[in-house]
Amino acid sequence: MSLNKFHLLVLLLLLSLSTFGQDSLKYDIVVDRNGWGDYRNLQEAVESVRAFNPAGITTIFIMDGVYKEKVEIPTHICNLRIIGQSIENTVVNFDDHANINKMGTFRTYTFLIRGNDISMENLTIENSSLPLGQAVALHVEGDRIIFRKCRFLGHQDTIYTGKEASRIYFENCYIEGTTDFIFGPSTCWFECCEVHCKKNSYITAASTSQHIEFGYIFNNCKITVGKDVNRMYLGRPWRAYAMTLFMNTELPEGVRPEGWHNWGKEENEKTARYMEYNNTGVGSKTGNRVEWVKILTSEEARKYTVENVMKGSDNWNPLVNKKYKY
Repeated sequence: MSLNKFHLLVLLLLLSLSTFGQDSLKYDIVVDRNGWGDYRNLQEAVESVRAFNPAGITTIFIMDGVYKEKVEIPTHICNLRIIGQSIENTVVNFDDHANINKMGTFRTYTFLIRGNDISMENLTIENSSLPLGQAVALHVEGDRIIFRKCRFLGHQDTIYTGKEASRIYFENCYIEGTTDFIFGPSTCWFECCEVHCKKNSYITAASTSQHIEFGYIFNNCKITVGKDVNRMYLGRPWRAYAMTLFMNTELPEGVRPEGWHNWGKEENEKTARYMEYNNTGVGSKTGNRVEWVKILTSEEARKYTVENVMKGSDNWNPLVNKKYKY
């Protein structure tokens, strides 16, 4: 037996012992920067997965390390689960920004997901560019996508939810940024997430289409702010019918009393669907909110459940068969 194969065998044994009594998960592919796994880079591991794999879910385990690469999961890679060894130390990182050779926003991603039925857990996705323009860490175009216990680090435009009506579920995640750092047309549910504002600007910039009922829903989340951040907006409409709801969420003093911005267009006030319900904290006071935000009643809030928002036409529920709780 070669030394590398011996190390891989020991590694897999340790991993199986660490999960003993918690889960019987088997890893199909192991990625390790030090060369003890099947691949040294995550992109190589993704490319090894069979297209539309008829065998079911493929699981990739990533050992701790900084993987400096732009990763793309194409449309033909589906039913994929990616798990990091630890949220703080398993890091996928790149540093493109919009002003490099006129790159523009939508090519700056560190991690791009185009396939459906992808889940990711226990790792960090980072765009480590200096604040020199738009710089996307996560770009999602797939449907039925789940993130649990992940960190998303960046400045402007950290997370782009880039496809109309695609459904993305975030749970126990940490998201930080400066301007419009959660933006796009998708339907997204954020459960028990921390959203950290690094400067006075805007958290969300939804572009929900008029015929799509649900955009961004933040439930049981916590908004935090950095030093000297005291004038933060909850959102502004990137497109006219933007839909965003904050409910059961802790809003700090740094949230502006008016709460929402019309992006300099009064006509957006007639169409943007901005809502709040049962929030807490100094920033949750609604007495000075803009007149065009809707404060939901308990009856109106009942329809905003994971099951209803995420169901689509196929009754998808990201909470079904959930194995891990953090």
